[in-house]
Amino acid sequence: MLVGIDIIENGRFARVLARRPRLAERVFTRREREYCLSKRAPARHYAARFAAKEAVGKALGTGVISWKEIEVVNSGSGRPQVSVSGATAEVARRAGAGPLELSLSHSDSVSVAIVVAKSGNLNM
Repeated sequence: MLVGIDIIENGRFARVLARRPRLAERVFTRREREYCLSKRAPARHYAARFAAKEAVGKALGTGVISWKEIEVVNSGSGRPQVSVSGATAEVARRAGAGPLELSLSHSDSVSVAIVVAKSGNLNM
């Protein structure tokens, strides 16, 4: 099993976004930006998605290869889902990772993400 977790301080992330407005364009896909900007507290939702991208990198053991190759979208029911593409998808495939399962949570102060995937390449 592959597991990655990350936690982000929402206030700190909001300050970074305010100082570096182009960061959102470099790190998040158009769909992610549209979703976050539709919310009352966009920085909190950006922070949760940033944590998810970091958690994917940790689960794969590579760190984030390309920010936009990891995308968090919501299903029709609102459940967050993560998909990978490009080199990140190739690393996941080589690791034997099955579908990546994502859980996000946030409060006023922090956002957290956990990613879990079953792997066929476990060394036991």
